[in-house]
Amino acid sequence: MPRKFLRRWLPSQKKLAENVFMHRFGHWFSDPRLWHLNRRSVAGGVAAGAIGGLIPGPLQIMTAALLALVFRVNLPVAALVTFYSNPVSIGPLYWLAYKLGSLLIGGNVYAALPPIPSWSEQGLLVWIQQLALWAWSLGLPLAIGLPALAVVLAVFGYVLVDQGWRLHVRWMLWRRSRRKPSA
Repeated sequence: MPRKFLRRWLPSQKKLAENVFMHRFGHWFSDPRLWHLNRRSVAGGVAAGAIGGLIPGPLQIMTAALLALVFRVNLPVAALVTFYSNPVSIGPLYWLAYKLGSLLIGGNVYAALPPIPSWSEQGLLVWIQQLALWAWSLGLPLAIGLPALAVVLAVFGYVLVDQGWRLHVRWMLWRRSRRKPSA
């Protein structure tokens, strides 16, 4: 079931080979482990995407792809998982990273955060600049908290997918054994 579901949504290696970018760098992506859909590869792709998702800006997918290349895990899954951080979720994720960083460095976790800039009051580019200044003002707790949160999310994502895949396989085997007619 997980494999059939993922094959329906993920691009094939053949389709990606037709891409102009892939034509130039295709030899990097020729390893079948980058495209294989098994428990470890998908769980590793989720972990790579979770780490890449907290990198600011347009580097998210590139970071996840680089991690997938280095660790030979599923590349499309790694790229897709990065979308968990988006304009709606980035504020709460950075708040959580700030709190985690404050906890790790022993600072005051309950200190008041500066308010997040409002998107509705200005244009997108001004909001992005103000959001970057807001993140910069958070300082050391955010700098410590972001990598820590990335590791926590990667480990949690890996374990969740790995154990979920195992449970699904066991459940399917149990259902199959119940369907067999007894002799």
